[in-house]
Amino acid sequence: MCSGQGAGGLTMAKLRNYQELIVWQKAMDLVIAVYQQTREFPREELYGLTNQLRRASVSIPSNIAEGQGRNTTGDFRQFLSIAYGSLQEVETQLLIAGRLHNLNAEQLDPLLAQCAEVGRLINGLSRSLPTA
Repeated sequence: MCSGQGAGGLTMAKLRNYQELIVWQKAMDLVIAVYQQTREFPREELYGLTNQLRRASVSIPSNIAEGQGRNTTGDFRQFLSIAYGSLQEVETQLLIAGRLHNLNAEQLDPLLAQCAEVGRLINGLSRSLPTA
C-alpha cells in the first residue's frame, strides 16, 4: 500500500491485516468500554441512547477494518474519515449521557480520554498515508 511509517510503528507495506493497526486495537477497547458502561444505563434507554452509543462505537473499528481492506489509499482515507465521524458521534452521546446523569465524571472522563486517543491515532494514520 505504501512504504511510509504508519500508526504503531508498522510500515503499511509490512501490515498484513487491520488487526495489526494500533488504532483498530484501541477502537476495539473503546467498544468494550462503551458496552460495559452502558450496561448500567436505565432500561428506558435500551432502544435510545444505549443502542446509539453501542452502534456508533462499533462503527469505528468496523470502518477502519473495511478501509484497510480496500484496494486504494484514497478508499482507506475515506473510511478513516467515516470512522472519525462515528467517533465524534460517540463523544457527543457520551456527553449527553453525562448531562442525563447516566454517567458520572469518574465513568465519563476515561471514556472521553479513550475517544481522544483513538481520534489522534485515526488522524495520524490518515496523515501518514501517501496522497494520490
